Amino acid sequence: MIAQYRFRGLFQKYLLALFMAVAIPLAINGVIEAWFGYRDQRARLDQLLGVQATSAAAEIHDFIYGITNQLGWLVQLPWTDEPDERRRTDALRLFRQAPAIVSLTLLDNKGLERLHISRIGLNRIESRADRSTDPALVGARTSQVWFSDVSYNRGSEPYLTVAIVGNRPAVGAVVAEVNLKLIWDVISAIKVGKTGIAFVLDRPGRLIAHPDISLVLRGAEEATSKPFRTIRDAIGPSAGFATSRDAHGRDIAASAAPVQGPDWTVVAEQPLSEAYAPIYAAVWRTALLLAISTVFAGLLAYGLAHRMTEPIRLLKEGTERVGAGFFDHRISIQTGDEFQRLANSFNRMAAELGLAQQHQERIARLKRFLAPQVADLVDRAGDESVLDGRRTNVVVVFCDLRGFTAFSAGVAPEEVMSVLSEYYEILGRVIAQFEATLISFSGDGLMVLVNAPVTVEDPALRAVDLAMEMQKSVQALIAGWQSRGYHVGFGVGLASGPATVGRIGYQDRLDYTAIGSVVNLAARLCASAADREILLDAEVAADVRGKRPLEDLGGRQIKGFDEAIPVFGISFNPF
Repeated sequence: MIAQYRFRGLFQKYLLALFMAVAIPLAINGVIEAWFGYRDQRARLDQLLGVQATSAAAEIHDFIYGITNQLGWLVQLPWTDEPDERRRTDALRLFRQAPAIVSLTLLDNKGLERLHISRIGLNRIESRADRSTDPALVGARTSQVWFSDVSYNRGSEPYLTVAIVGNRPAVGAVVAEVNLKLIWDVISAIKVGKTGIAFVLDRPGRLIAHPDISLVLRGAEEATSKPFRTIRDAIGPSAGFATSRDAHGRDIAASAAPVQGPDWTVVAEQPLSEAYAPIYAAVWRTALLLAISTVFAGLLAYGLAHRMTEPIRLLKEGTERVGAGFFDHRISIQTGDEFQRLANSFNRMAAELGLAQQHQERIARLKRFLAPQVADLVDRAGDESVLDGRRTNVVVVFCDLRGFTAFSAGVAPEEVMSVLSEYYEILGRVIAQFEATLISFSGDGLMVLVNAPVTVEDPALRAVDLAMEMQKSVQALIAGWQSRGYHVGFGVGLASGPATVGRIGYQDRLDYTAIGSVVNLAARLCASAADREILLDAEVAADVRGKRPLEDLGGRQIKGFDEAIPVFGISFNPF
């Protein structure tokens, strides 16, 4: 039995406690370190990719603008109508200096072709063909230096057309076709980590430079360029790197930098598996350490649980006895440690539970005969002296149903009880809402006390608001009763003044009530109230004048009073 208890409760408890004390802080520390390591690695990766992309973009920019600078030397002198052999010599010299240039076309100030030399085609001298509407010349005249979209010679090699006009109209323009395969030297030299690479896309997103030259030669194919364009679009205009998938389906981190002028984009990428390899290694180390710590915690928990079985068994038996209601049960553990202190605390708890049970039984007994707030007041005060008789100012509220006697005589008892149940249910909620004291109810009549035994601020105003809410709530009920053929009404009477309040009755049955002329006056006012009417005495009216709408009803002769009593009514629409 002991071993069975140990493995079902104590062992698991201490294993969990030691696991939380040893393994969880270690795990939290590992997670925090992994998180900060991840952030640091992301920052390093962002910096590395950004530097590589920016560096490659700068080199490509220098490559392109190196060619444009060389082309600019060909548009320095004005044209004449005579053939110019010197320009042809300068163009051939530029061919030797810039092997990326495939062809050159020199145009005079009228847009006529004066010289065309090519590495792959026939040369033309003084063809005088009109090229004034050529998009390259038009674009160059607009921005001085013009770059075309990348084209693919024979659907393979990427070419770029560059056009430059001189500073003066008379010097004409030069149009050159540049083979972009030579950018491969720049891109292939870039290594991001061990396997990271860089590539270049033009404005529409076609591949024009990549370490794998075979991909560049297929760059005109949509299927070839689409994966690389997807990476560029994933980065977007935001700073920092983004994650995507490369052409092989691997998760990568990538950063981009623009190449000014031709409006290209250089993208540097690195596989995430390589970029986050240090983080993965740290996580594995943390997991191994956590596993070792968990085993150690389990062994330690087993040793402690084995020594603690007997005291725990005694505590278990004690709790079962106390749970069964034997609050006089005590346990004795003499170990001189925390278990002995726990046993002492248990014994004190059992004694306090016995006292608490007696207290709860006493409050429950009070609530059977007193209003709930009166019983709570006794509970807070610690004794019942607050219920002793005393003289104080109170507001007494009486209410009952008009025509209830005739109604109850004409319907079945079950219907009468159903109506009364609805009636008391809704009035009970209203009385509780305004924290008034329900003194008694008889048949269809209720007596409610405000300002005793619990003192409240502005008791007259609260009593009037209570009466108005009573009328509003009961009139809603009456509307439903009338649809069922029940014809009853509801009236309320209020009076304020001094009264003797306190408990009355005998040992087995106590009630809290109020005695005085103010009680009789409130009851008489209630009896005089017609349906939908709330009648007040002069003292309540004086306290709420200006705060609630009053109607002076004049003096009324009230049974039990020698002189006519000034009566006031509350003017309001219950609906």
